[in-house]
Amino acid sequence: MNNTFYHENNISGLKRADFQTEVEGKKTDLFILTNCHGAEVAVTNYGGAVLAVMVPDKNGNFANVVQGHDSIDHVINSPEPFLSTLVGRYGNRIAKGNFTLDGKEYNLTINNGPNSLHGGPTGFHTRVWDAEQPDPQTLNLHYLSADGEEGFPGNLDVHVCYQWTDDNELVLTYKATTDQTTIVNLTHHAFFSLAGLANPTPTVLNNIVTINADFYTPMDEVSIPTGEILKVEGTPMDFRTPHTVGSRIDEPFQQLVYGAGYDHCYVLNKREQGSLTFAARCIEPESGRVLDVFTTEPGVQVYTANWHSGFAGWHGATFPARSAICFEAQHFPDTPNKGHFPSAVLTPGNEYHQTTVYKFSVEK
Repeated sequence: MNNTFYHENNISGLKRADFQTEVEGKKTDLFILTNCHGAEVAVTNYGGAVLAVMVPDKNGNFANVVQGHDSIDHVINSPEPFLSTLVGRYGNRIAKGNFTLDGKEYNLTINNGPNSLHGGPTGFHTRVWDAEQPDPQTLNLHYLSADGEEGFPGNLDVHVCYQWTDDNELVLTYKATTDQTTIVNLTHHAFFSLAGLANPTPTVLNNIVTINADFYTPMDEVSIPTGEILKVEGTPMDFRTPHTVGSRIDEPFQQLVYGAGYDHCYVLNKREQGSLTFAARCIEPESGRVLDVFTTEPGVQVYTANWHSGFAGWHGATFPARSAICFEAQHFPDTPNKGHFPSAVLTPGNEYHQTTVYKFSVEK
């Protein structure tokens, strides 16, 4: 493990010693990425969890804008197991944990009502990734997911690169190969709180959101897509023009009732499949912080932390319901059981590839 760029006086206030332990014989650590402006991203190789993103507001004051923890024990035992972690082998839900591939049925671990969620209870968010930090702004993670892990077929060799640019862009690049036909849907489950973490962290109801999507995938009462791809037009799901999160979140619209708020996959407007394009923008008006999301993926799951319980995290900050917003770039939920959705199948000899960019700026 190469970790030569950690510095004790990092502005996130995190200590390397608090993240060093062994899990199943593999060492965990803390990595600090710093750009030329002194802005920081803190990551642990346990689950690829982002612990802090330290960026300025319109007055130049730095704050952490991503929900995370301040020790490895708290990461491992978090009340929200996917708190700002990598997600795999399959992000989002698979109905009843079942799918058929090349005529063979596979059964996954059930961990979300009747469904499999985010790769199961011991998915990529619980794994210690091999880590190397080649320079102050780059972290490379690697994990070999064994054939049969959580019920998925094939040995999946996964590489994820975190790059923190001088433009305050967190660029995530994913690559994966397999030795058997399998399904892959990787994402990062960052919980963004652009106002900055606090006790309690403010809600995101005042956040002004734009989503580059004319359609979304409606879901049933257990959050599985119905298979329809419906227009957002004329519904509270429509963020083609800017709206605050809170302006319609409590409307008696069945989809919002099912999700207790927003927890839906948006079908991004794409001229060319796999191209890196604008997905979403989020503005926090008090601080002036802006988050722009770009991705090569066909969809983005927008989740407003509806089930947060107020648990404690980074330096005593607490995370109530709706205190964060997630933009999880991905293929659609339950794709293995929806033949008309863009395929999530990966075959030997081919490479899974995804790039997602989270760009932070200020609007004065």
